[in-house]
Amino acid sequence: MALKLTLRPDERIVVNGCMMRNSSRRHVLTIESHADVVRGHDLLDEDAPVTPVTRVYYLVQNALIHSKLRDDLVPIIQREMANLATTFGHPSLGHIFEAANYVSVGDYYKAMRALRPVLEHEAKLFDHISSGAQASASMAAE
Repeated sequence: MALKLTLRPDERIVVNGCMMRNSSRRHVLTIESHADVVRGHDLLDEDAPVTPVTRVYYLVQNALIHSKLRDDLVPIIQREMANLATTFGHPSLGHIFEAANYVSVGDYYKAMRALRPVLEHEAKLFDHISSGAQASASMAAE
């Protein structure tokens, strides 16, 4: 079954490790055979904060983009996901196990997709911690 992608103007896409950018117009691209494909908006930005979950997401992203590194990355990814599983509880635990499963079968895009809710949960936790620290600092200043 072919993969049909509608690319927005100037949208980035990586196909089998090759970074491409669409022109200034909308295009439809049909990929008719198996390829490792990821859209630019699914990739971590270079300025993304380094956190436990972004580290794992980045490793999975690299396994998807750089097929030659997979044999080296998969054991590291699995170990880091085990660490995440012991750190995060519900609702993230199921997503972490799902991502680990996808890594085990070599479906790195789906592993990244399974980790997205964990990224969001982690960001909310850090925001909560940050707002609590700010409140404590302002109370101490008074």
